[in-house]
Amino acid sequence: MEEAIYTAPEDGVYGLLDSTPQGLRYDEAARRLDEHGRNVLEKKRGTPLWRKFVYNFTHFFAIMLWVAAVLSFVAAMPELGIACIAVIVINAIFTFWQEFKAERAIESLEKILPRKVRVVRDGEEQEIEADDLVPGDLMVLEAGNSISADARLIQVAEMRVNNSALTGESEPQSRRSEALSIEKAALADLSNLVFAGTNVASGSGQAVVYSTGMNTEIGKIAGLTQEVKEEPSPLQKEMGKITKILAVIATGLGVMFFLLGAFVIPQAPDTSRWTAATMFGIGILVANVPEGLLPTVTLSLAMATQRMVKRHALIKKLSSVETLGCTTVICTDKTGTLTTNEMTVREVWVAGRDIQIGGVGYAPVGDFSIDGKPLSEEDATSMLKLLRIAAFCNNSKLMPPQEAEEQWRILGDPTEAALLVTAQKFKYDYETELRIFPRRYELPFDSRRKRMTTTHKLQEGVEALVKGAPMEVLGLCTKIWEPGGVRDITDEDRKLVSGMNDGYATQALRVLGFAYRELEQEQKHYEIDDLEKDLTFVGLAAMMDPPRPEVERAVQECRSAGIRVIMITGDYGVTAESIARRIGLVQGKQVRVVTGPDIEQMSDEDLTAALEEPEVIFARVAPEHKMRIAIMLKSKGEIVAMTGDGVNDAPALKAADIGVAMGIAGTDVAKDAAEMILTDDNFASIVNAIEEGRAVYDNIKRFVTYILASNIPEVFPFLLYVLLRVPLPLTVMQILAVDLGTDLIPALALGTEAPEPGIMNRPPRSQKERLLSWKLLGRAYGFLGPIEGICSLAAFFFVYWLAGWRPEMGVSAMTNVPAFAAVYVMATTACHHTIVTTQIGNGFACRTERESIFKVGFFTNTFYLWGILSELVILIIFLYVPPFPNFFGFEPLSIQVWLFMFAMIPFPLVADEIRKYFVRRHVAKKAEVSVEKEALEEAA
Repeated sequence: MEEAIYTAPEDGVYGLLDSTPQGLRYDEAARRLDEHGRNVLEKKRGTPLWRKFVYNFTHFFAIMLWVAAVLSFVAAMPELGIACIAVIVINAIFTFWQEFKAERAIESLEKILPRKVRVVRDGEEQEIEADDLVPGDLMVLEAGNSISADARLIQVAEMRVNNSALTGESEPQSRRSEALSIEKAALADLSNLVFAGTNVASGSGQAVVYSTGMNTEIGKIAGLTQEVKEEPSPLQKEMGKITKILAVIATGLGVMFFLLGAFVIPQAPDTSRWTAATMFGIGILVANVPEGLLPTVTLSLAMATQRMVKRHALIKKLSSVETLGCTTVICTDKTGTLTTNEMTVREVWVAGRDIQIGGVGYAPVGDFSIDGKPLSEEDATSMLKLLRIAAFCNNSKLMPPQEAEEQWRILGDPTEAALLVTAQKFKYDYETELRIFPRRYELPFDSRRKRMTTTHKLQEGVEALVKGAPMEVLGLCTKIWEPGGVRDITDEDRKLVSGMNDGYATQALRVLGFAYRELEQEQKHYEIDDLEKDLTFVGLAAMMDPPRPEVERAVQECRSAGIRVIMITGDYGVTAESIARRIGLVQGKQVRVVTGPDIEQMSDEDLTAALEEPEVIFARVAPEHKMRIAIMLKSKGEIVAMTGDGVNDAPALKAADIGVAMGIAGTDVAKDAAEMILTDDNFASIVNAIEEGRAVYDNIKRFVTYILASNIPEVFPFLLYVLLRVPLPLTVMQILAVDLGTDLIPALALGTEAPEPGIMNRPPRSQKERLLSWKLLGRAYGFLGPIEGICSLAAFFFVYWLAGWRPEMGVSAMTNVPAFAAVYVMATTACHHTIVTTQIGNGFACRTERESIFKVGFFTNTFYLWGILSELVILIIFLYVPPFPNFFGFEPLSIQVWLFMFAMIPFPLVADEIRKYFVRRHVAKKAEVSVEKEALEEAA
């Protein structure tokens, strides 16, 4: 079958695949979809759910707890062993549930941007989901499209495809539609076939599908391509380091307290020294293992991803979220990203007349005038001459409003669509004329030539119509058109055209030039140099793509956040600078504009020097220049986010740390190469995503601070027991009660915290900065933890104080209070419960790093409020519901003790609020000094 496909003539392909030049009928396409199935590759079976579940019982932290449980049973302490296993089970179930939800969320997000393909069905060109392609469908292919099925070409126009996914050839390969006479050939030699998984590098064409899904060439090797393993992200590597550090801390403390129990702490005569020592060691080890760290990381990333979707940024991989938070440079396109991408032709210059055009957007409504006066008959003739070229040399389509939509839509390039809108405003019926004078050949737009040419059959001869960058088109012209006829073009004409072009460009208008050439004979193939010469110049069209209203604020946010924004555009320097000034991207008088030809002449050192300029814009650049800029920025240690939408942008997107593709205007190839897709093509959405990326890192630090702080009040009682011979204020089982349930949900809730106010007013985080820094350890172990420890021990002594003991009596008298056994159990219960209540205040303190919780609001994280409720409910269950009181050694408390415990809640919060106040003052003072210094330097 395949051999017949490529050896058959163009008109014989339809019969071979039971199709027609009008495409399949709708009912036939539906029947074939049932017969052949959807056009999808069967995904490699992922890790089974049961295996993922089992992994949560066998990772590093879990193994440490299993060892502790086994040692507990060996040492005849079944309660401790059961508690250790309970910690493992509860955290394993929670971790598995979070990972399961995150995975399902990513799968649902991928459906937001389904693959699309243009086909002809029942004689109408339409856009359908690529999954619905069937054998016999007639595909319409253009530069930038990913090819979604194996197909035979039946029409091509200078078409080249990138087959690297199948053949490994890096250079795009030419395609043809003629039959091949060879009987057997390698894929690379089948020049009239296109294959799923490849993409159109340039040109256009039509092809009839013959294989879909797993029957395609790439489907046959899908199993092999899915074996590629991904490198761990920076966050994953950092988590590996943290796991090891915390394991060392936990093991070290466990061993230290085991030795204290064995050789220092005096034991009662009926208690085994080694049993007690083992209990101490295991208890401290378990207390210091942050079992909830892994589910918190997953939850934090998943929540940030969900928030990003609401802010129009789709993350393809969870681990990319945190990398965004490190971004130091954003390299952004202008058109569609900084601007609205709704091009509107505002002025046309033809035959020496400057015609103004009204209306905005894609609705074909607007008037034509010259200095407020209607067009004369001669002006209308001139306008019609230019619009004919604009509409004929055009691959876009206008889509009228549907019932559920009130706006016109476009299919294709916005610049070309703006020209069609202008033609319809002028009531020019170009569709009818195109049927009379059909297109015969096309030289598609090329980023190097910067122009497009089509040929059309006339009643006598052939006409070539050209549109493109004004100066490139003008350079190919030898004549100029006027209503009175055609004459030779003069130097004065060239200066006039060049002046008009510059005048439009300084107003941030995008300008296209139009020309034509009459040919005597039609050819089946044209060479570029033979066709695009001796042209007759007609005129210019100037259009505007206004800046998005929210971009100016987003640029200011980047400046405050220490993120540099560099505009990289294919437009002229004057246009780029005009837009840059409008949005506040550049403000100084001296702005360096570097063009694509400049970059080609620069050494790496010269380009690095240009990038170090305080205000620089890159204009008239080619995609390969973007890639080089990204590489040079990365070599300087910058974390680069690069936007792109075209096929040739893919290398630059891959070269950057974070590739950002446009969801609306972006090609399939660009989306595949990117880590993030903007569903609204808006620059402000990148800034929002960076804010969320920073929040992820902060949230993991919040969790770690919260958990580590609670370890100190769990250790303090043992130190007091050793140093002052105080009755042990907290038992090992009570330590486990903290980790077993009361701390879990509030700690996880901190991983869902929204970005802190002012998070974009600080510089990007250095990649050298460790998550478990001395600053974090100091806050947890040296500040919040000791406060909790003092409060919990105060509760312990308060119970004894109520029982009649006074400090001046000495610690030895504590064992002599009436009903010592009951008082001791109540005192340890109060110590444990106060750790839990002070953790409530600690949690509110950890919700922000610098900003006051009173400004952020106590009720803005509802998950944390539910966490507090769950904490208190579990506390009551442990205290009053059998068998938990006996299991953990708890005793009901009096109302005075409950009031005392709840009075301890504000202490960590108030203390940290005072610390944050001085931190904010210090930061503000540094900022003032920095501003004064900059002002003095500028004045000097």
